Amino acid sequence: MPSVHLADRGVVRVSGEDAKTFLDNLITCDLDRVSAHTARLGALLTPQGKILFDFIVFQAPQEIGGAYYLDVLKVFAPDLAKRLGFYKLRAKVTVEDLSESLAVVAGWDGQRPDDEAGLVVEDPRLPALGWRALVAAQDAAEFGGDPAEAYHAHRIALGVPEGGRDFLFGDAFPHEALMDQLNGVDFDKGCYVGQEVVSRMQHRGTARTRIVPAVYEGGFAADVGVEVTAGAKALGQTGTGAEGRGLLMIRLDRAADALKAGETIRAGGIPVTLEKPSWIGFPFPGETGPPS
Repeated sequence: MPSVHLADRGVVRVSGEDAKTFLDNLITCDLDRVSAHTARLGALLTPQGKILFDFIVFQAPQEIGGAYYLDVLKVFAPDLAKRLGFYKLRAKVTVEDLSESLAVVAGWDGQRPDDEAGLVVEDPRLPALGWRALVAAQDAAEFGGDPAEAYHAHRIALGVPEGGRDFLFGDAFPHEALMDQLNGVDFDKGCYVGQEVVSRMQHRGTARTRIVPAVYEGGFAADVGVEVTAGAKALGQTGTGAEGRGLLMIRLDRAADALKAGETIRAGGIPVTLEKPSWIGFPFPGETGPPS
């Protein structure tokens, strides 16, 4: 069973009697759907609806306080804690960066650890990703025997993007980062920062740019941030890649036009084939029938 210590991930804890209301008014996911056994992908947005931070939200059992733990890129954990602190006002909450004392581990293709290991959940984005857990930092090596590259190859093969790797913070909307497809936006919850823009994109179907999975010809993947083209037209740019697969942030309409015209899509000059995962529900470039 592969398992990985994701050493580039940090943890921010939000605790206190107002923690749930406080977070629910700020982030994209509905905390009614988060419990000690169920996590949720979420994000804190700008007022213009762009992603400032993406994270996975865990909750501790109520018998030990019920605090919320945000699994975020470690380098951004201090900034996330600081940003949440700006919104505190009179709310009875405490925001702490616990990245030095807690670690994030993940695994797949096997039984997940028992609850005594820490906060252990099925990955909320996609069942095939496996499990994810927050454990004491000193215990991380027990669960993370494989290299981080194995985890990233796994998520890339499944078509799952990650903030700070496949899109830039402050630059992408949740729809562009596939958060609407990966249970990261709850459209039936109340208001949160950036909610009006995200809801408008959802109801009008105006997300023309999306991250899509691709297979590279020849088994090599292009570097991150290079241009994706078809003929003389720019479609977007590359995200992460591994083992001949990669993620591309592209304009769907331009890609569809290129495929209809028989043009080859290239990422960093390498021919690629766009590949639609079963979990994607929006119209995909090259489809001839209705979206699944």
